[in-house]
Amino acid sequence: MDTLTPAGALDREAFAARYRANRRRTADLFGLLAPEAYLERPLPLRNPFIFYDGHIPAFSFYTLVRDALGRPSIDARLERVFDRGIDPRDASAAAQLQRNGWPDRSGVQAFGAACDAAVLDAFAQAQLDDPSNPRLVHAQAAHNILEHEEMHHETLTYIIHRLARAKQRGPRGVHRDVTPPRRDPVAIPGGAATLGARRDALAFGWDNEFDEHVVDVAAFGVDAYDVTNAEYLEFVRAGGPVPAFWFERDGEFMLLGCFEDLPLPASWPVYCTQEQAAAFARWSGARLLTEPEYHRAAYGTPGGDERAQPWGDAAPDPERHGNFGWRRFDPEPAGSSPQGASAFGVHDLVGNGWEWTATPFAPFDGFAPMASYPRYSADFFDGMHYVMKGASPVTAPTMIRRSFRNWFYFDYPYVYTTFRRAYDR
Repeated sequence: MDTLTPAGALDREAFAARYRANRRRTADLFGLLAPEAYLERPLPLRNPFIFYDGHIPAFSFYTLVRDALGRPSIDARLERVFDRGIDPRDASAAAQLQRNGWPDRSGVQAFGAACDAAVLDAFAQAQLDDPSNPRLVHAQAAHNILEHEEMHHETLTYIIHRLARAKQRGPRGVHRDVTPPRRDPVAIPGGAATLGARRDALAFGWDNEFDEHVVDVAAFGVDAYDVTNAEYLEFVRAGGPVPAFWFERDGEFMLLGCFEDLPLPASWPVYCTQEQAAAFARWSGARLLTEPEYHRAAYGTPGGDERAQPWGDAAPDPERHGNFGWRRFDPEPAGSSPQGASAFGVHDLVGNGWEWTATPFAPFDGFAPMASYPRYSADFFDGMHYVMKGASPVTAPTMIRRSFRNWFYFDYPYVYTTFRRAYDR
């Protein structure tokens, strides 16, 4: 849903509608937990569920209403408690960040409701686009809080995925497994790849998406499909590391699906760490794509033009273009969305799992921290986080744009991220 009219004026109703839809999605995700799981912390590197129940509305309130519009706090103490999530390097560092106590659930939800009311009032009446206020230029803070919540839907799902089955209340899916697609690398000719975005071209973008620049990419080969579980299993049998989404039962590998345990689906893309993906690529005589190569394979064309999306200029549609936008919680067989293939015939570049690259997360030339969230990217330019492109099954379509960049630690094991191999020519 666009929040700008064709003339560029703010559509207040669209902002409010998207905010309400996001809050419903958050409530639905919390509905997937048994009540007794509210204080649990299934991932040691992340906060317990209660934190996200408070953090998401708190962030929306203090980013837009308190800090951008200059209105008073609702509850300064709870705004501090729910200020920011954690991204510790390891479990030992995470343990040092644990809280000894949390507010009661009713208090958290009352606080969240007050934050929601203040945000919706701002959407209805406040000056959201103010060129004299850096936080409000082009309604930056308003767009920020909408995408922030949509991002948390995905990361919250990663945590729910690791909750004990007895405490999950999620749906059982309908799953297919087929013969894995034939592995025929695609030749990508050398050419230009446009990374990033112009600041005047997007209604909203995160700070790491700017500035737009063109990279000359040499010819290379690339897998038409992501590496599947069947292919990665050969690596494991040769001594390679086991992905965190796999476990053994009665001598056979199983897949830890979001809400159920499944016999390892041979044709699904493997979810693994960037470190594991790079090791598999080396073992098989290949390497990972760089970020510019991903752009070339995804958005380039044999004629030299570039597309807005791999499939063309149409808006992302999970019924046609890929496994994203909450159509499923789990992957599906590689190549299941042929209408989403790129002009070069490379499949699933968007959907069915983010794509690891070999590119460390770093700023583009012209980078400047965004006024409404200056800590968003800069803290992670450390050489240990790697760029991910594309989308997973639970990525919101609103974030599927060419310039969007995601990132995680090279060894973070819980993210819905796969990979494909690249070959020098």
